[in-house]
Amino acid sequence: MATRRRIMKELDDMSKDRGSGMQAELVDSNNMMHLRGWFAGPPDSPYSGGTFHIDIQLPENYPFVPPKMKFETRVWHPNISSQTGAICLDTLSQKWSPVLNIKTALLSLQSLLATPEPNDPQDAEVARMMLDNPVQFEAKAREWAKRYAGAGGDVVDEAEKNRRELDGFSEELVANFTGMGFSTGSVVNALRAVGVKRSVASLGEEQAGRVVDRLVSGL
Repeated sequence: MATRRRIMKELDDMSKDRGSGMQAELVDSNNMMHLRGWFAGPPDSPYSGGTFHIDIQLPENYPFVPPKMKFETRVWHPNISSQTGAICLDTLSQKWSPVLNIKTALLSLQSLLATPEPNDPQDAEVARMMLDNPVQFEAKAREWAKRYAGAGGDVVDEAEKNRRELDGFSEELVANFTGMGFSTGSVVNALRAVGVKRSVASLGEEQAGRVVDRLVSGL
């Protein structure tokens, strides 16, 4: 129970913190231990302009044990597997401390993008390219950031992503609940669960209350 209260507080704090750019939400409103985080690629790096999504699995004894994180967004970086998204980072292993949290872990990943360590690689192929041909490495890292992370302002892909996330529900309807601090995914799940039709633009008080009850109980 204490772990779940802490997770709720961390998510709430991140939703209110627009300065750091670190964000996270529940993947499934019925599972508090599985999150998705995201952040912008660091400026003055090959990843600038991209948005990078992170799969986060929290252990039952979090925060005494570090979260398990991997990149959902494919990235060309020596300390991140180009195939699986696995991460080589001390903060997520032996240097983890219970005073750290999801936001600081995401900040560490953003910093890792800006300061790669090819001599301690997760992906040997990327590390070799960075050491032997840094110009080629940077070009490929930028290419992947554009292709997979939307760097360069790929508005069409982002719009399509938003449409898929809304699953046919109106943006205005979903916004009534995301404004309360719930994630888009959890709101869409709750709307489906209580039988709201996708053609509905607004809800009556009783049905809206059922959606909120579902969201709260799911958390």
